Amino acid sequence: MIVGNGEVGEGGGEIIDASDFIIRFNECRSYGAGGTRTDVIAVCNTGRPAKAMLGSESWRVHPGVVEASEIWSVRDPEKFAAMRAPLAASHPELDDFCDDYTNQFSDFCMQAGKVHRVIDKQIHDAVDQALSAFLPAPYVVPSSGMIVIGEVLDRFPDDDVTLAGFGHVGWEWHPFAAEKQLVDSYVAAGRLRRLAGKPFVSFSQGA
Repeated sequence: MIVGNGEVGEGGGEIIDASDFIIRFNECRSYGAGGTRTDVIAVCNTGRPAKAMLGSESWRVHPGVVEASEIWSVRDPEKFAAMRAPLAASHPELDDFCDDYTNQFSDFCMQAGKVHRVIDKQIHDAVDQALSAFLPAPYVVPSSGMIVIGEVLDRFPDDDVTLAGFGHVGWEWHPFAAEKQLVDSYVAAGRLRRLAGKPFVSFSQGA
């Protein structure tokens, strides 16, 4: 079960908590109405979201973060280091977007007894390629949710994967329209299922 930050419909939390493996994101805004069981927290490990989480004691002691046995960093440091110069020219306002906090998340996991995984840039590249079929408007990066979907489908191709709390809306530089089309194509092909919910709008660069 991959649980985004959107609203989860009534009764959805019980369904989510009954799943075998549950992934949440960043500040675990799905925690509560979207269930409480948590195996993985997928984090934006660069830029403002990473800095905010690592600097927040409330994040470190959040029950979802405490319970999770793994932290997944969704942004490959090598990929984002290569993006710094092009972004400085195209989006100078995102001057801290590629600041890398991967080592700090690794240190946190070591201290907390958790596994730390970094999603490989090949997943990011494959998601970009898949999105290109839907002719997205210019964007900076796919959303963390889309990267995690790519990782899960790649690592667990035979598993029954369900999405909850995915509204495909938020930060302007994520290609949400194309992501919705891509996810819909995976649903139609039987690779994913959706758990109904309402969209939640977030304008964070880590949405």
